[in-house]
Amino acid sequence: MKKISSEKIIEAVKQLCIEANLYLGSDVINSFEENLKLEKSDAGKNIPICQDTGMAVFFVEVGQAVAIEGDTLTEAINEGVRRGYTDGYLRKSVVSPIDRINTKDNTPAVIHYEMVKGDKLKIEFAAKGFGRENMSKMKMLKPSDGVDGIKKF
Repeated sequence: MKKISSEKIIEAVKQLCIEANLYLGSDVINSFEENLKLEKSDAGKNIPICQDTGMAVFFVEVGQAVAIEGDTLTEAINEGVRRGYTDGYLRKSVVSPIDRINTKDNTPAVIHYEMVKGDKLKIEFAAKGFGRENMSKMKMLKPSDGVDGIKKF
């Protein structure tokens, strides 16, 4: 059984949050530079990178032979998010879906778990921006509503 300290996970998650929101890979920078040469409009050449650091989404593979010492894995990930968004001075935009009050630390994270064979722990991070969800709406329609129901909505 491989033992992993929850403090190690917290620190790794904190760094993932900060680095993913502050640093672009050279492939992305190169793409920006190439497309900037092709852009014809002045406005298109001056659009800033989005300041929305979004919701912390994790894809976690947990080996069956892994034991987390200290906090639970979920607690450690959320604490890493809390520290990363605070220490990294990142925008905290997560709100409760019920009362719309900001959590002030960008938790809870959305965590997708997959149990795998072995003694490894793999954590991938995505800062899921809220641009499209900002003004979105959802409704459950009855099958009898048909296309007209969709158009009306």
